[in-house]
Amino acid sequence: MKTYLINHLRIPGDVPNSDGLSYLEQVEATVAPYGGKWLAQGPGDVVEGAWPGSVVLIEFPNREAATTWYNSPEYTAIRPLRINNAISDIILIDEIPEGFTIKGFAGEVRRAIQGG
Repeated sequence: MKTYLINHLRIPGDVPNSDGLSYLEQVEATVAPYGGKWLAQGPGDVVEGAWPGSVVLIEFPNREAATTWYNSPEYTAIRPLRINNAISDIILIDEIPEGFTIKGFAGEVRRAIQGG
């Protein structure tokens, strides 16, 4: 099951500084050995609510690959370049299983609320 990393990224002044650019120059090489690939990056068109900054969307083959990359020596060595020069909210989320429907999910929640 694929896992996606979503980073809500805010860079002060909207332009990366030298350390931020150094991070960007190195991060892709840390992701590749774990099967990660960029699917989207940049500002989005906010159609509801507020979303200051940009979004980064990376796909990994599975949750283990994503967490192993995040904790890898190669990534932990450069992670402070991002942490000290940007504001990030990073989450991992797994893809939905085959056959999933939101209507079915709502039904499961209703049954759970009703006790059966």
